[in-house]
This record gives sequence, C-alpha cells and structure tokens, in this order.
Amino acid sequence: MLTIALLALLCASASANAIQARSSSYNGEYGGGGGERFSHSGNQLEGPITALRIRVNRYYIVGLQVRYGKVWSDYVGGTQGDLEEIFLHPGESVIQVSGKYKYYLRKLVFVTDKGRYLPFGKDTGTSFNAVPLYPNTVLRFISGRAGSLINAIGLHWDVYPSDCSSC
Repeated sequence: MLTIALLALLCASASANAIQARSSSYNGEYGGGGGERFSHSGNQLEGPITALRIRVNRYYIVGLQVRYGKVWSDYVGGTQGDLEEIFLHPGESVIQVSGKYKYYLRKLVFVTDKGRYLPFGKDTGTSFNAVPLYPNTVLRFISGRAGSLINAIGLHWDVYPSDCSSC
C-alpha cells in the first residue's frame, strides 16, 4: 500500500513539473560570420525595452543601442552613418522582428503590440521573420555579433516584467 501511495505521489509531482508554463524562447542568429559577441542579457533586469537607437548607412545596419527601463545598453557596432532613435510608448512592447541580411545585417523592422512598425535600413538580402514561441511574450533582450557593422542578431523573448512601475 505504501508503494502505491509513493508511486502516485511521484506521478503527481512529475505531472506538475510537466505542466509548468514555459515562456522564454530564442530566434537567430540572423546574419553573417565574424564580429565580436555581445549580449544584453543583464540589461533586461533594468526593465522592458523602452527605446531603440539604430545607426544605418547606405547599405547596412552599422550599430545599435537599446534602452531597458531607463538605462541604455552599451553601444555596439561602428560609428559611420545616421543615428535614428525611436521611443516606445509606456507599456508598449516589441512582438515581432523581421529584417534582411547578407554578410551583415541590412534591415530591421520592429513591430509592437500597439500596431507600430519601426523600420531601419535597406530592403535587400535574405529575409527573416522572428516571433516568440510562446503566447503573451515580448522581446526582452538582444544578442549578436558586431565589429564596424552589425554582423548578426539574436532575439530573446519572455514575459513582460511584472515589477516595472517606474518604466
């Protein structure tokens, strides 16, 4: 009898662990080889993505910087080209990222849950379209490789932080 009770307890525990909701997912890396690795994984602790700075030239995405909560990440990439800056509205989140690449990143389009399309760069190269794997998740941080241009980008998705009253 004790064996049956123990077996039932183990099955119930295994079922509870299997049901535990997953929320994080990853898309990428999109782009070519080369460049030094970067990751904003620690930046997401500052809060959700609230703004984007993207530097572009005639052909490529040259550099990028992301604001998490009220804190800007380190800038990655080169210095040539025009710097564009877009702020998200309070509570607005990125729910899709598409773009184009060849040897380097050429185009990025951020789509928000408020229906805004935020395009950067030129419309040439191999296309990609990244969305989160799980429902009700948003872009939490980016990673990739960069040198004098953005070589490649990775997109990390998870739930919107619940403890962000000051963002």
